[in-house]
Amino acid sequence: MGRKWNNIKEKKAQKDKNTSRIYAKFGKEIYVAAKSGEPDPESNQALKLVLERAKTYSVPNHIIDRAIDKAKGGGDENFDSLRYEGFGPSGSMVIVDALTNNVNRTASDVRAAFGKNGGNMGVSGSVAYMFDPTATFAFEGSDADSILEGLMEADIDVRDVIEDGGLTIVYAEPDQFATVQQALKGLGISTFEVAEFEMLPQTEVQLSPDDQETFEKLIDVLEDLEDVQHVFHNVEL
Repeated sequence: MGRKWNNIKEKKAQKDKNTSRIYAKFGKEIYVAAKSGEPDPESNQALKLVLERAKTYSVPNHIIDRAIDKAKGGGDENFDSLRYEGFGPSGSMVIVDALTNNVNRTASDVRAAFGKNGGNMGVSGSVAYMFDPTATFAFEGSDADSILEGLMEADIDVRDVIEDGGLTIVYAEPDQFATVQQALKGLGISTFEVAEFEMLPQTEVQLSPDDQETFEKLIDVLEDLEDVQHVFHNVEL
């Protein structure tokens, strides 16, 4: 569970930063979801899921409203959802998900980030097969056994429920995100430290101190790119 717990710590750290960069990424994702269907979360499941995730990062209402209003107004920006796969130092693995209105710019930026920070781009499928798409929830105030029992009584299947770092963590199939979250709310969970779609590595690696420093810089550069929404990896930080 080491890498999975590291992943939760990374998400909590991002949440605690509450940076404008995170808000901007959610603003883009909310706009895309709202534009893909009705700009109403009650009739647009994709939008509802994004808004639920945005709540865990305390995204301000004015950013949410602005993105939805832009979609309502027929905003003419169109974004492509792209996934890049690559390798960091010592064969470490990285997945980069992006939303972009300029595919050439994004590809160039991601390639440069890898090339200048000890890594290289891979072909599609070269890395993703070593990761499992996962719906991940983390929260305080409940023990794993009672949560698992409550989910089973509600006939909800999950992959695992564990306790680590003072949190209860639930791992589920990604297509069960909304179902599991609703069930957890029914069990009295009102606040989530993490509620995200993840790509969790099947195995994790440890790097030498020098490679670790290079790798962390690579991740920082990738996450700071305007078009990048998520970065996943298999390195224990």
